[in-house]
Amino acid sequence: MTIKKRLFLSNILMIVVPAAIVAFVGLLCMALLWVTFQNGDSMRLEDREDLTRIGRDMADQIEGVMTDAPDAWTSQMSSLESMTEDGTLRIVVMQNDGLAYVAGEEQPTDSQMVQAADIINETEAFISVGDRSVYRIDNTLSGGSWSLYLFGTRQEHLGSSLKVILALAAIGLIFIVFLTILMTNRFLTRFVVRRIEEPLDLLSDGARRLGDGDLDYRITYTGKDEFAPVCGAFNEMAARLKESVERTRRDEESRKELLAGISHDLRSPLTSIRAYVEGLLDGVAKTEEAKQRYLRTIHTKAEDIDRLVSQLFLYSKLDLEGAPMEIRPIRLDEFVSSFVEEAAPDSRIHGLEITAAQLAPVTVSADPEQLRRVLSNILENSIKYKDKETGRLCITLEENGRLVLADDGPGVPEDALPKLFDVFYRSDPARKNPAGGSGLGLAIAAKAVQGMGGAIRARNGPNGGLAIEITLRKGEACDAEDPDYRG
Repeated sequence: MTIKKRLFLSNILMIVVPAAIVAFVGLLCMALLWVTFQNGDSMRLEDREDLTRIGRDMADQIEGVMTDAPDAWTSQMSSLESMTEDGTLRIVVMQNDGLAYVAGEEQPTDSQMVQAADIINETEAFISVGDRSVYRIDNTLSGGSWSLYLFGTRQEHLGSSLKVILALAAIGLIFIVFLTILMTNRFLTRFVVRRIEEPLDLLSDGARRLGDGDLDYRITYTGKDEFAPVCGAFNEMAARLKESVERTRRDEESRKELLAGISHDLRSPLTSIRAYVEGLLDGVAKTEEAKQRYLRTIHTKAEDIDRLVSQLFLYSKLDLEGAPMEIRPIRLDEFVSSFVEEAAPDSRIHGLEITAAQLAPVTVSADPEQLRRVLSNILENSIKYKDKETGRLCITLEENGRLVLADDGPGVPEDALPKLFDVFYRSDPARKNPAGGSGLGLAIAAKAVQGMGGAIRARNGPNGGLAIEITLRKGEACDAEDPDYRG
């Protein structure tokens, strides 16, 4: 479940759960009130009819008792006394103008109410003063006359009890609401926060592991929420960081190799120049012919130094993306044919035969000058490392625009192929062949191809030798009448 859905559900439950519990408690309070109303524990007098009805019932009972036992009826009145225990009723029986029976608590106004009831010359009388009432009924038997006075007090305690119950119910309801909101909020907070804390802990632990140098650490997160892409981005960042560190390490190694290569490749011609200059100063070259030979050697070594410095400068410009590029459409098949035609004679002198076969008509976007330098550097590399008296370099161009230059030299170990385009790298780590070149040729070629938006890679050919594959971006068709369409 996503965090968004969890938050939505949490907001809904924060309303529904307290409302449901409050409704339940409210119904419970109403049920308690109903039970209180239905099961009161005392006699309740609310109006005249209640007292009159009770009085008539009592009179019938008293008359029955007197009829059955005229001399001992008072001993059988205990069943009526229980009705007077809560103070609501008071029973007074007068027989032949004398007090025969009394039960219940007397109130100060009772005697006055009796006098007022006696004034009424009727069999039944009812007098009410405030919340106190009296009901009188007269009756006669064979043994004389008797009168029943039933005093009653209207009960107000139910209203007070109801107020107390309502107050307690309100306090309890408020407490229940507060407790419900508190517990619901606590539960829903854990419900939401737990799903947030877990991925945050994973991300925090991952960041700490990366900070400690464990670049192979990856987060394993199976959730389907908003943190899934974040963890994926973290793993991608970790992979890129590892790649960046590896690239930095390789660059550092390349810089070390660059310094070592520059030192080596400059020391050799400088040592030669110094030796020949000292020979001239010491008079070792006594003849004019010897002096001229020394000077020509010094000039050649100086040119080697100048060429090395120029290559270093060019590589630095390409590495810093400072070399100007004049990208334009070029018919690559025509360009390669022209290059082979120009370079073949000189290459033949150095023992390398160039052939261009299967050149598909392809138009690419490239800088002619940089492309010519790329082909020249690859050609020089094949000349330097050929292991036969006459080597061969075959150039092919496929319809998809891939240009392949494959020689029949000794080839390169598989683990060394990715390093061929590193600056000052040679497949001979001991550099036992100082005359084999500076090691900048393929590095410059790679930078130039990348600067033109293309790709370059090296592989060993199926029959031995090294094959360099170059892929350039396709360009618009060139006009065959344009003098520059060949580059």
